[in-house]
Amino acid sequence: MNKVKALYGSLLKKYGKQGWWPVIRRLQSHYHPGDYDTPNTPEERFQIAVGAILAQNTNWKNAETALLNLCRAGLLNPEKLARASDFEIANLIRPSGYYNQKTRKIQEFVKNCPPLSNGKTIGELREHLLSIRGLGPETADSIILYAYKKPVFVIDTYTKRFCAAHDLPVSGDYNDYREFFESALRKDYRIFNEYHALIVAWGKENKPKV
Repeated sequence: MNKVKALYGSLLKKYGKQGWWPVIRRLQSHYHPGDYDTPNTPEERFQIAVGAILAQNTNWKNAETALLNLCRAGLLNPEKLARASDFEIANLIRPSGYYNQKTRKIQEFVKNCPPLSNGKTIGELREHLLSIRGLGPETADSIILYAYKKPVFVIDTYTKRFCAAHDLPVSGDYNDYREFFESALRKDYRIFNEYHALIVAWGKENKPKV
């Protein structure tokens, strides 16, 4: 067994299944450990995509609060968000920080949202998402993996710290890290989903020393 696979097993044993990405049901965040069928509706795919934008440069708790505000206001769908004013959206998502920037990003996403039917390939989705102003590789791949259930490995700061801490032989840019993990693992969105979530759990527990 290669080291990347062995580390996955160790993380899974320590932290358990994470149930990512949480979806909002009955005005509450719903984690779903071991249930990889979620999301199973266009509405849930859309809310995960918006959540990925809100999670930029903040922790999930803040993004979740902003997402719940949109849900309570009845704005968590493309048509209603498209009709909402920038002021209204910004006020609701204020807890996520950078709320004016994120309002513009959400509006750009709503205007250019890829089909929520899950019919596109990874390459088509990535090209489409990266063409939307405000979406970088991490956000685009988070949407592809968690909203569209496609096997792409998400790289973030936690991932790079994890690699350094465990002496994994990888360096370079975002795609170098992504390709490293994707080549070491079976291309299964469920594995990629769980592994990334487990690395985040590890990262929260193993914060860098100041």
